[in-house]
Amino acid sequence: MKKKQLIIGVIGGSVIKNKKIGQLAYQIGKEIALHGHILICGGMKGVMELASQGAKDYDGLTIGILPGKDKSDANPYIDIPIVTAMSHARNAIITRTSDAVIAIDGEYGTLSEIALAKILDKPVYGIHTWNIKGIIRINNPKKIIDDIEKRLL
Repeated sequence: MKKKQLIIGVIGGSVIKNKKIGQLAYQIGKEIALHGHILICGGMKGVMELASQGAKDYDGLTIGILPGKDKSDANPYIDIPIVTAMSHARNAIITRTSDAVIAIDGEYGTLSEIALAKILDKPVYGIHTWNIKGIIRINNPKKIIDDIEKRLL
């Protein structure tokens, strides 16, 4: 019997603040792919791009929910670009579609996605992000995906 495939949201800053954040984003994408799941994100630069690259380097599937009107705005690691022309309102699509959400770093856009995911009662994992009650703190990318599977599969 085939294992259930999850859609895991990766949210975070559009600018990588330091090398460690970039490495974590890449590793999260890698682990999502190695575990056979689908990565969904905002499809742009920063955490979104490095997580998508990690997934693609390990034959994963990536979905980008784009804020603008042109699918060519997606980072080069997005398999399925979804154009919304909704700016930050697209965050509702990302969180609604995700089975679980992983926040890496980020600013107010990431905060809004965390809030939406919590409202929807989705598991939210956080690495170097907002210190908010209800965020599951695990700093090891493989352990995060293992925990998501334990909760949801």
